[in-house]
This record gives sequence, structure tokens and C-alpha cells, in this order.
Amino acid sequence: MSAPDSDKLFAGSIPKLYEEYLVPLIFEPYADDLAGRLAAKSPARVLEIAAGTGVVTRRLASRLPASTSIVATDLNQAMLDMAAAMGTERKVEWRQADAMNLPFADGAFDAVACQFGVMFFPDKAKAFTEARRVLAPGGVLIFNAWDRIEENEFADVVTTALESVFPADPPRFMSRTPHGYHDRSAIERDLANGGFTRPASIATIAARSKATSARIPAIAYCQGTPLRNEIEARDAARLVEATDAAARALAARFGSGRVDGKIQAHVVTVKK
Repeated sequence: MSAPDSDKLFAGSIPKLYEEYLVPLIFEPYADDLAGRLAAKSPARVLEIAAGTGVVTRRLASRLPASTSIVATDLNQAMLDMAAAMGTERKVEWRQADAMNLPFADGAFDAVACQFGVMFFPDKAKAFTEARRVLAPGGVLIFNAWDRIEENEFADVVTTALESVFPADPPRFMSRTPHGYHDRSAIERDLANGGFTRPASIATIAARSKATSARIPAIAYCQGTPLRNEIEARDAARLVEATDAAARALAARFGSGRVDGKIQAHVVTVKK
């Protein structure tokens, strides 16, 4: 299934809502994990691609020595602007860049990191080719990708709930893109096609997604991701209705008070 261009568009009010709602909901546990894995490698030069609003960047800035250079990139300038506004403990270079055409010299980095960005790359093998190109010999690529949507309960419930709002053409962004790159063999094949000849280490890690109410994940998914673009393309006037439907479904499944759902992702490490 091909993804529309809107799947990659994080603009308008999405970056703010993404940072406020989605980052603490699902990204922080994996950001800590990714930063820890990178810190253990002791790289001197780190490139982050698809940095979003900078949750991993902030972790790297606090975990890595001041002598380690960090360049954080994203395709969407609006996301980088939000990341820069949030700030980091020390200097980070923010730069707009396409992961499939990185503006850096061969061998410029000891490590390349990517948190939940690879799923959005139209040509994943090409993106991996670029990551490998900018890595120094022996350098490491570390990234994560969400497991199938059924293993990520809030996203699954929201996606199903929207079928009642748009029964003729339900939005499938979550299953199509964020949760559409979970097959290990596909990941390994794309890495090989990207020039990585060493075997990759793939760890599957479960965590918990928690919020004070069902409305928070409803807003996070329906308004703080490109799912919003998909809803508004069907009927912009029904965004609140769609969010309300998601909130009701989440409350029915997880309760009317605090909610707690499973999330699961693959973490991939491969050396050049």
C-alpha cells in the first residue's frame, strides 16, 4: 500500500500537539533506550535523522559528553523549529535534511540514530544507503520502528474507532505508516539492499503507554500526527467528532480515569 504525501507532513498545529501529547505518551521510553544504546558506543560524532521535536536529541545531549558533536535533522522544518525552541542542555546543530539525500560527506559520523522515522521513508533501502555512506568504517546505525498495530493498543483502538466516523473510507494512517514496517525480514532485506553486509541485531521491546485520561491519547493520535491530515481530507469539520469517537472507544476499553496500554517496538542495531 503506497502512502500519500500527507503521511510525511508534520505542519500547522501538529508539531506542538505532537510534543505536548504524543512525546510523553509513547516516545519517551524508547528515547531513553535509544540514547542509552548510543552512549554505550561512545561515538565522537552523531547524526540523528527524522529527529522530530527532539525527544531523542535532548536525551543524547544530556547523556553524551560535551565533546561529542550532535547534528539533528528532520525533513519538516516546523518540527525542527519546535525542537530548537524546546532547547537542549548543550549545543546541538539543527539542520533540515532529507534522509534519502543527506547533505554530509562520506564517513562524517561514528553513529547515525533514528527514532521512529524509518517507517516514513518512501525508499527505505535508499535511506539506509545514505546512512551507511555518512558512517565512518565501523560506525553504527541504530533505529527503532513500531511493531504491528495490534501490539500497540491505543493506536489500534483509535484506528478502529474512526471506522465508525468514516465507514466508507476509514483513515488508515496508523496501520499503514507508523505500524506498517514491523516485519523483521523486510527490515533485514532493506538493510542489505542499503549496503549493510553485517547481520543486524533486532530487539523487540514492550513498554507501557499511560495518560491521565482517555482524551489525551485521542488528541495525541487524531490531532498530533498526520492522521489529522487524513481526517481533515475527508471532512475538516469532523476533526472534533473523530477525536471524541476515539476518546469514547479508549474509555470503553481502558476506563474513564487513568489509562494504561501496551506499546511495542523493534530496536535495530547494525554496523558498517
